[in-house]
Amino acid sequence: MFESGASVLSAATVLFFVMDPLGNVPLALTLLQDLEPKRRWIVLTRELLIALAILLTFLFFGQNLLDALHLEQESVTIAGGIVLLVIGLRMVFPRPEGIMGDTPDGEPFIVPIAIPLLAGPSALATLILMVRSEPEAMGVWTLALLLAWGATAAILLAAPFFYRILRRRGLSALEKLMGMLLLMIAVQMLVNGIQAVFLGIG
Repeated sequence: MFESGASVLSAATVLFFVMDPLGNVPLALTLLQDLEPKRRWIVLTRELLIALAILLTFLFFGQNLLDALHLEQESVTIAGGIVLLVIGLRMVFPRPEGIMGDTPDGEPFIVPIAIPLLAGPSALATLILMVRSEPEAMGVWTLALLLAWGATAAILLAAPFFYRILRRRGLSALEKLMGMLLLMIAVQMLVNGIQAVFLGIG
């Protein structure tokens, strides 16, 4: 997946698609729809910065952290799949208290925007693969991550403008569609994680 001497741009492109900011816009809109416009920007900026801190931490210490906790990469994938499965079900079958239940001040904190939508299992696993493929190229991987995060931040910070076009009815329909997609992604993540476990045993 990552060859020696891989360019910053190619690595950033891979990370950008793995973080999937375009696919995360509808969920971000749904989670932030009841906040004041100024507060939406603050919350989104906060979540983006938290996600960046987590991604950078995993880039430099991810493998060491997994080793210290005696966790395999498959565990991260399965855990992320379960979280996305729950979120997807709540999007398809909404509850009065919202997707994430009762949240402090009616806004998301860390989950689910920072984790697992931005700093999710796929992004974390990708960072580990990058470092494993070329450990001496940390400068390249760091710059690639910053570029991918910057593009992701630009797209998500523009999300409130989409709300003016979609309004509640369009947002509700889009939410259910994204819920179905999240369910499929979650199931695939679970299948991948379970298959990897059984292949490792075999």
